[in-house]
Amino acid sequence: MADTTETGLPRAVAVAWGMQETPQRGPSRGLSHERIVAAAMEIADADGLSAVTMQAVAKSLGFTTMSLYRYVSGKDELLRLMGDAGAQLPEKVRLSPDWRQALRQWASLLREAWRTHSWLLEIPRGQASVLMPNSVRIADLGLAAMVSLPLSRDEKIGIILVVSQHVASMVELELSLADEGELRVSEEGVDQLREVITEKRFPHVAPLVQTGEYVPGAAPPPGPGDAAEAPAEDVEAEYDFGLDLLIAGLEIRIQAASSTS
Repeated sequence: MADTTETGLPRAVAVAWGMQETPQRGPSRGLSHERIVAAAMEIADADGLSAVTMQAVAKSLGFTTMSLYRYVSGKDELLRLMGDAGAQLPEKVRLSPDWRQALRQWASLLREAWRTHSWLLEIPRGQASVLMPNSVRIADLGLAAMVSLPLSRDEKIGIILVVSQHVASMVELELSLADEGELRVSEEGVDQLREVITEKRFPHVAPLVQTGEYVPGAAPPPGPGDAAEAPAEDVEAEYDFGLDLLIAGLEIRIQAASSTS
């Protein structure tokens, strides 16, 4: 359970909203919550989230580790603050009057934030997360995108959760593929897979393996004038396809809601 204030609010939430007093005395007077979080984010951007420790952050700022504890209760609280700061969206956002396009804009803003700070996806999300300033703004923009829809607030919150999960999973896939590099399977390798992935055992996947559609990198190498389709382009297509499905399903939901009203 996260540290809480007397009001029951998690300390990280109080700190992020400026409700927690900043220490005014002591050798750590030159520190601030903002400086600590910014330093931690720089470390995460450069070396990954695992490199973020209280010791590493203190060293980068030129203070002792104990000095940091006057501002943050520990690493868990620091991660919560980093998660909120990293998810900051542009100050001015003008959403399209068309809810479909507005929802795509909103999803794109989330995607860009998670692409910029990929370590955001490693920070656990929970009940306190939705109360943080930038999370509230994200939710507010998502609701603004759907303001014209004849749906309940609970339904709109559900849409926000589903769309954000789609965006997060696509960013994670994109990052994984980038780390893995391109896979190139020879025709001999594809033949070996055809022998074990048979129609008897896998009647629906086997035909795709037979044509090579299911095996990454099974297509023949491109010729001099051909352009190879990169994994990133595949993810882009899947990202758009997923949003298309969600929006199409939402349109059906709206039609059903309108017909019963």
